[in-house]
Amino acid sequence: MRNLCHSLFFAILRHYNYNDIMKTGEIQTLKVGRISDYGVYLTDEEQNEVLLPNRFTRLDMKEGDEVRVFVYHDSEDRLVASTENPLIVAGQVAALKVVDKSIHGAFLDWGLSGKHLFLPNRNQQGAVVAGQLTVVYMYIDERTGRCVATNKIKPFITNEDPLTVSVGDEVDILIAFETPIGYRAVIDNRHWGMLYKNQLFRPVRVGDKYRGWVRKITEDMRIDLSLQQTGLAEVETSVVRLEALLKEHGGVLGVNDKSDPQEVARLTSMSKKVFKRALGMLLKQGRVEQTENGIRLKK
Repeated sequence: MRNLCHSLFFAILRHYNYNDIMKTGEIQTLKVGRISDYGVYLTDEEQNEVLLPNRFTRLDMKEGDEVRVFVYHDSEDRLVASTENPLIVAGQVAALKVVDKSIHGAFLDWGLSGKHLFLPNRNQQGAVVAGQLTVVYMYIDERTGRCVATNKIKPFITNEDPLTVSVGDEVDILIAFETPIGYRAVIDNRHWGMLYKNQLFRPVRVGDKYRGWVRKITEDMRIDLSLQQTGLAEVETSVVRLEALLKEHGGVLGVNDKSDPQEVARLTSMSKKVFKRALGMLLKQGRVEQTENGIRLKK
C-alpha cells in the first residue's frame, strides 16, 4: 500500500506543471533555506524549494546565502539545481553536440554533468548524427516542466514588428542554415538575419557563433548582416586586426594593395577594400611599410 501511494504521488508530480513550482531551464539566484545530508535546499521568493546536491555545495554555505544556479530535471526526473553553466537555457538557440541516439530521440551535450538534453524524434528536422553538432531551440514542456530541445526553430524566431535591432547595431549571431546565396542566422535569440556568401571573407559553418553588425533592414523586415563594421568604426577595427596579424606572423604579411582579392581574404579575413583602408591608415601613421611582396611592421 505504501509503495502504491508513493508511486501515485510521483505520478501526480510528473503531470503537474513544474513551472508553477519553480522556474526551470533558467539561471537564477536562490537562497539557502536549509541544509540536509543530501545537499542544501534553495528557496525562491515564494518559498518553493529545490535541492542543490552535495557535489555543488561549499562547506561554508549557510542559511540565507544567495547562490546562482540552473534549475532542471535530473536523470531520475527530480527537480534539482546545479552551479554548472549550461550551454543553452530556455528561450535560446545553440549548436549542441549529439552524444547518443535511441528509438525515442537524441541526447545532446548541454554542458551539465550526468544529464543530457533530450531531442525527441518528433522535434527533429534534417540529419541528426551522433558526434556532430545540431542547431536547436530549448523550451519548457508545459505538461512536465522538463527542458526539451527542437530542431524546428522557425516558429520561435520572428521578424515581426517590433524589431529589437536597428541598422548599425552590434549583435550576437548563430549560423543556423546554409542556403544557395548565404547563411540564415539567428540574431540575439530573437530574429532572423542573412549573411550573403559574396560578402563573406572568412569561412563560416552552421553552428558557428559571431559578433556581427546589422547592415540593412528592408521594408518587409528582412535583416541583412555583416561580420564587419561599416564606416570609420570598420576601419578602426580593421587597423587593429591587421596590426595584430602582422605581429602574429613575425611582422610580415605576404599581401599588399596590389594583391589578388582572394589572397587578401585568405590571409586577413578582410575584403580587399577594407584591407586597403586599414593598410592606408597604418602607412599614414608610419607603422608599416609596403614592399614588392607584401607589408611589414616598422621597427
